[in-house]
Amino acid sequence: MTREEKSIAIEELTAQLAGTNIIYVSDISGLNAETTSSLRRACFKAGIKLEVVKNTLLAKAMEASANDYGDLPSVLTGNSAIFISDIANAPGKIIKDFRKKSAKPVLKGAYINAEIYIGDDQLDALATIKSKEELIGEIIGLLQSPAQRVISALQNQFAKSEEATEEVEA
Repeated sequence: MTREEKSIAIEELTAQLAGTNIIYVSDISGLNAETTSSLRRACFKAGIKLEVVKNTLLAKAMEASANDYGDLPSVLTGNSAIFISDIANAPGKIIKDFRKKSAKPVLKGAYINAEIYIGDDQLDALATIKSKEELIGEIIGLLQSPAQRVISALQNQFAKSEEATEEVEA
């Protein structure tokens, strides 16, 4: 790769990093072609971009980015692939699902909304992070619950008052 090609690659990676707040770095080396293809398909279906990257180029892109990646560049050893997503837990779920069948992909680290997660032991926590939509749904459910109880109580009172009115008329 020439210096010019490396410079272009770093600029492209920097632009990708600037466009997202959710990046997982993993090792997918050693996966056979069939497994890699099914991983890519699963990522595509989930709206995740999967890209194999050169560690030095990714480290330079992280350095050039406006985001603070903290210790994340320290995990850039060996083979690295990045998962870029709009949903915080989606790459974690994909990795965890694939780990049921093989030992890879191995999570090296993740950057999620300015938080840094280092190590494969973080996978369970990352896979269970609630997405923005899930949190909003829970909040709406919690807000609706008291209102539903009030409406139900009012309906019961209305039904009781109608029964009382019918008894008096009879």
